[in-house]
Amino acid sequence: MKKTHELFLSLVLFSIYTYSFTSAEPVLDAGGKILRPDAYYYMVPADIRDKGRGGGLTLSGIGNYTCPLTVVQELYETKIGLPLRFYPLHEDTKKGTAVPLSTDLNIEFSYPERCGESTIWKLEDYDEYQGKYFVGVGGVVGDLSPEALSNWFKIEKYGYGYKLLYCPTICSDCEVVCKNIGIVYENGQRRLALTDVRPLKFLFKLAK
Repeated sequence: MKKTHELFLSLVLFSIYTYSFTSAEPVLDAGGKILRPDAYYYMVPADIRDKGRGGGLTLSGIGNYTCPLTVVQELYETKIGLPLRFYPLHEDTKKGTAVPLSTDLNIEFSYPERCGESTIWKLEDYDEYQGKYFVGVGGVVGDLSPEALSNWFKIEKYGYGYKLLYCPTICSDCEVVCKNIGIVYENGQRRLALTDVRPLKFLFKLAK
């Protein structure tokens, strides 16, 4: 009888956990369809009427250097950038289920490795000269260790579009910086970085 009660309680707790996770609001693409972790998407500006808004997201060297790579926004609206894939924490990508809002996730460019590093996003070390944390690549997928805190980002609703946030919650005992991701101009580039001002507002377009 005791074992039956314990089994029933375990099933109830599992059901509550499963419901709480799967009932999270999903991110939607520009066509109103659920963003899937088994597909690639372009991230493009949501403010289509803003002049000089720039294009999609891509990779670039810094200044005159080809390596290391950093995450930048295309300078021109006609450039859609590189496709991206999103790996939510605990999500079974084989089932093609949703990418939920406000959930720790890894982000990967669909692009061959260059400069001896992966194309998975990570927050770079603090730039003393600029006084900023920039977004680069070289991360890993699914690493929950405190050493991998820099690999985790979140997608949040922002008006009629979305914004990116760095505020990982995979480690309850770790001290982390929680800020939106916006643009910092450097050497004629629009580099992604943590910001205290207006974040970038995006839409997601399915890459076909």
